[in-house]
Amino acid sequence: MSDPLMLQETREAPSVVRRLLQENQQRVDTLWQVIQERQPLFAVTIARGSSDHASLYLKYAIELTLGIPVASFAPSVSSVYHKTLNLQRGLVIAISQSGASPDVVESVKAARASGAITLAITNNVDSPLASAAEFLLPMQAGPEKAVAATKSFVASAAAFLHLLGEADPELKAALHTLPDVQEKALQLEDSLRLTADRYRYASSMVILARGPHFGIAHESALKLKETTGIHAEAYSTAEFSHGPTRIIEQGFPILAYQTRDVTQPLNEEAYKDLEGRGADLLTIGASSLLNRATQVITPPADHPLLDPLVNILPFYLFSGYVALARNLNPDNPPHLKKVTLTR
Repeated sequence: MSDPLMLQETREAPSVVRRLLQENQQRVDTLWQVIQERQPLFAVTIARGSSDHASLYLKYAIELTLGIPVASFAPSVSSVYHKTLNLQRGLVIAISQSGASPDVVESVKAARASGAITLAITNNVDSPLASAAEFLLPMQAGPEKAVAATKSFVASAAAFLHLLGEADPELKAALHTLPDVQEKALQLEDSLRLTADRYRYASSMVILARGPHFGIAHESALKLKETTGIHAEAYSTAEFSHGPTRIIEQGFPILAYQTRDVTQPLNEEAYKDLEGRGADLLTIGASSLLNRATQVITPPADHPLLDPLVNILPFYLFSGYVALARNLNPDNPPHLKKVTLTR
């Protein structure tokens, strides 16, 4: 099998981030001025699939940076139930690689009519979503042919972080070094190929994370299901101990993201407990004191909010290589297609 598109497009992510930081600056300046003038009291995200996982990551980024609450909007409220919410004084962020899904487009139109600031983040600047929103931040990802979104996921998050950088000078500076750090993380590819081979017979896996990495955990679970057929579920490291931990038995595979922020010691404590109960742990991120875990230690970004956009790239490579180890083509998952139109 030739090198899968999924792997090729994962490797393109650093150049995509560089491009959007250069090409989107004027749009960012305009939108940031509007946000300062209109002072939204809350934010709402509208998305599905990988885009919704990017939204979950951005929820933490927005709340930690701007200090306003973020909620996830159910597109069917507008497209199926035909109800209009009062979103005045809100910032509505719609994310879609294709910009074509009718339910997301209808939701943005309704939000705009209700008085919200509406922003579309899409890879298709000529899409219905781009036309429906008041403002547009292009992903600048170029064509993405693999069914599994990789570079567009990174681009969708980075595009909004570019805006948040106007509120946080340290984040703004770190964004410009992010592509270099991502390229260093991609150098782990050979070791990830070997690590992936261990999971060729896995039937299920739990993905754990906290804070901004929580959205990355959900994205990881989706990619494993899409590309490998492994039944994977994402949980908050804190939430997992409330009941789901019952499923852990000797050798149960867990992929755990280890952070470099204030959640690191909390994660470490939880992961040590799981290792003591016999779980087979694979960690991605910061180094850990675990005794038997397989550790993928990634280079740190220059701002802790950006670590998730580094750590997702080794995971994408891992997922692609697990699929190959199972004699599957990650670019051709059964029952799936690149653009899904939902209502």
